[in-house]
Amino acid sequence: MGHKKKTSLKTTLQSQQIRLKNKEKAAHAAEAAELKTKHKGKGKAPALRPTIPFTPTDKILLIGEGNFSFAHALVIDPPLSLEHLPPSNITATSYDSEEECYDKYPDAKSKVGVLLERGAEVLFGVDGTRLEKCNALKKRLFDRVVFNFPHAGKGITDQDRNILSNQMLILGFLRSVVSCLAEGTIPTRNLSQKPRKPADDDDDDNMNDDEDIDAPSPSTTQGARGTVLITLRNVPPYTNWDVPRLAKTPPKPASLGTPPNPNYKLLRSFVFHRKMWKGYEHRMTKGERAHGRGTTGEGGEDRTWEFCLKD
Repeated sequence: MGHKKKTSLKTTLQSQQIRLKNKEKAAHAAEAAELKTKHKGKGKAPALRPTIPFTPTDKILLIGEGNFSFAHALVIDPPLSLEHLPPSNITATSYDSEEECYDKYPDAKSKVGVLLERGAEVLFGVDGTRLEKCNALKKRLFDRVVFNFPHAGKGITDQDRNILSNQMLILGFLRSVVSCLAEGTIPTRNLSQKPRKPADDDDDDNMNDDEDIDAPSPSTTQGARGTVLITLRNVPPYTNWDVPRLAKTPPKPASLGTPPNPNYKLLRSFVFHRKMWKGYEHRMTKGERAHGRGTTGEGGEDRTWEFCLKD
């Protein structure tokens, strides 16, 4: 019986991959058609202001920090709107042990030293799919839980198997992070957002998963529940992971011993501007010692999807 359910999960995820590939083909065709008629337009739309998804009062949990450069940027030289964010509000975690982390990322040690000196919390050996097992995180709730550029790092060369492996990572994280999210009301969206049909008001499936919504951080809503932010390169193969769909309508568990995934609500999606986080450097899961020369993920943009638990 367990084997049958596992096959069902794999089939579900693979069908999502097929749907995504068809969606991408249609998107490319539409883009090509748009380019042909671009000269008829009235000019480019004004660029949106970069979205900063935090406020100075947020308690922030960072998952899978690698060389801790994002945490370092958040503490040492954050955007102006976060200059009063207390370093003690930030907990930065690494999947690796402290020794493994410094071996993989030689520059991590100095960054960790600065973080600790400023009062931020640093935790090693934290599995983002088993957050409830981390003693240092038990009974603690956060306003923002951030997973920048998650990757299983298993080195699987077969693309379909690699996609499946990373989808399982995302599902595990979304299931585990529930124990870390602050409770409260569903954050409200900005009223400046484009109006939708009344029938669509409570259905985030009708929102374009890649649509920029220039809205303030949901934490501006007093007593709002915590949110999850996942950032990926918005190009294949990462788009084939279909993160929004995994969060909103997750497949059934692979085995009887695995609890079902919760359903999330997509609050917004926006471009992640690396230049806003001074000194931030995305590093491969394998670390600097791997000396990777791959071209995966070239082109496109970095994009963040922000979710909260559905009622």
